[in-house]
Amino acid sequence: MKKAITFIFTLMLGTVVLAGGLKVGDKATAFSLKDVEGNMISLSDYEDAKGVILIFTCNACPYAIAYQERIVELDKKFKDQGYPVVAINPNDPEVQAGDSYEAMRIRSHEAGFTFPYLFDEGQEVYPAYGATRTPHVFVLENADDDFVVRYIGAIDDNYSDASAVEESYLDDAVNSLLAGHEVKIETTKAVGCSIKTK
Repeated sequence: MKKAITFIFTLMLGTVVLAGGLKVGDKATAFSLKDVEGNMISLSDYEDAKGVILIFTCNACPYAIAYQERIVELDKKFKDQGYPVVAINPNDPEVQAGDSYEAMRIRSHEAGFTFPYLFDEGQEVYPAYGATRTPHVFVLENADDDFVVRYIGAIDDNYSDASAVEESYLDDAVNSLLAGHEVKIETTKAVGCSIKTK
């Protein structure tokens, strides 16, 4: 009986966390997190950018690994146009050892990450956004000095084969914003591993 009550409480807590997440049109939650070089990176550091492509991702998840090269390419494509990628690892390394800070440093250098890779130590940022998977994307537009959520969800429609992608959700969202248009598909289902927490 005690286990059943604990399970129900856990489900309720999970619902509360998700309910507190951001929706399209919401102001993005500020953060200040350590990157793999030991520097503190804040959302406010990008006040001169047109926006930010915020991606919750990690080292150990097969989905995240499958998207690594595509995330690097997205950063290379959009950074100079005003939409740099910022990646955040939301996983608890005590639950997922492969997602430790040291493992992040190694992965970032080996994979040639061209973007900041931040550690959500204490796991306070991902629930504020409502991220549930790795990878999970939030496209933020800099609108009058506030970052506003314009797209939430998946990078594209085929994690396993980049050459077979038919719908490039993130790419389309950023291109629409750059052209001054509304994002046609504002939300999709993030496909990936569940975020690891105690």
